[in-house]
Amino acid sequence: MIKILIVDDEKPICDLIDLNLSSAGYSCTSVQDGLEAIDKIEQNTYDLILLDIMLPGADGYDIMEYIRPLGIPVIFITAKHEVKDRVKGLKLGADDYLVKPFDVVELVARVEAVLRRYNKAEQKLTAGDVTVDVDAHRVTKAGRPVELTNKEFGLLVLFIKNINVALFRETLYEKVWEEEYFGDSRTLDLHVQRLRKKLGWEHSLVAVYKVGYRLEI
Repeated sequence: MIKILIVDDEKPICDLIDLNLSSAGYSCTSVQDGLEAIDKIEQNTYDLILLDIMLPGADGYDIMEYIRPLGIPVIFITAKHEVKDRVKGLKLGADDYLVKPFDVVELVARVEAVLRRYNKAEQKLTAGDVTVDVDAHRVTKAGRPVELTNKEFGLLVLFIKNINVALFRETLYEKVWEEEYFGDSRTLDLHVQRLRKKLGWEHSLVAVYKVGYRLEI
């Protein structure tokens, strides 16, 4: 399992990131202090580090200097939004830079992109008895193949990567159809209904009032 270290001095943010990445199938550890983060890195092996800049003990830039020789990919997650801060972080060797506040869907997507770049991404996703082989574009339920259209497959991958997270209709539409959302959700709703029926998820893939849908597992 992919192991991710989350370093942020705000515990609620650590908990939010942990919840969403754990739901997406990653093993997460979080710390709120820079020196504690260095101790963790010395004692354990991580596939990715999500790193805040403003930290007690040692700031993110100092930790980045320590991480760089180890070859561990890093995504800075910080409230420092000025161009000079982004440039400094990237020049120090960070693989990406995400400014707070951020959308958890974007965070998961950026994590996946960096892991793919390092050939560390896990290509099989699971939710209950449903398994998705992303590379082979194959879906099984209780070991039996399930035939999905490309759009249904795209929706399924998004839902599984964001288990128990409410996803906005516009997010789902724009990610899967790759078109701007203009408020007409009939096409999306139809695909969700078909996905529910094919996977037996009538009670798992729930509508969230005035938001969109959430996969509850």
